[in-house]
Amino acid sequence: MSLRNALLALLSSGPMTGYDAAKKFASSVGHVWHAANSQIYPELRKMEREGLVDTREVPWGSKGETKTEYTVNEQGRDALHEWQQEPMSYVADRDPARLKAAYLEWGTPQSAASFLREHISHFENQRRLALDEIHRVESGGNPTLVRRLENVPDRDRAKVTAFKRFSYEGRVLHAEAEIAWAKRGLELLAELGEI
Repeated sequence: MSLRNALLALLSSGPMTGYDAAKKFASSVGHVWHAANSQIYPELRKMEREGLVDTREVPWGSKGETKTEYTVNEQGRDALHEWQQEPMSYVADRDPARLKAAYLEWGTPQSAASFLREHISHFENQRRLALDEIHRVESGGNPTLVRRLENVPDRDRAKVTAFKRFSYEGRVLHAEAEIAWAKRGLELLAELGEI
């Protein structure tokens, strides 16, 4: 997946200014694909140049200023369909936690235990965020999903909601696996007499 696909997916729920896209990105697709605002704005302009989105100037503020609003066009929708038809390309992992774990002997028992506890804390937070998103999806409290559902035929609404939930369920399972792995690391430190 690329930032382009994430932005096309986000914009498929309806027109947005760059500011709105950046803001909604963090609370929507940003849960599964991280991008800084400094990446979002140039990618939107690139998508416009490549004909994937249409733009128009919309009023902003009280001094007659405008902002650019982006709308996915037919070519952009085609790109989303094509992306979904492509096989997933997996890349070699860069896994800093496993790299660090492979060489814990270079630190102290305290630094190893601290690393593992921080890993647990981080993924407990990630699990909580994913569970919160599942609740928002189920309760109708996810504004991007609500907006998307307004433009979806009734027959497809349950499917759209189920796929959003499925995505966050994957985040929960991933977080739980990371927590279990780090807890096993703490057990290993105890078995080795390190803590």
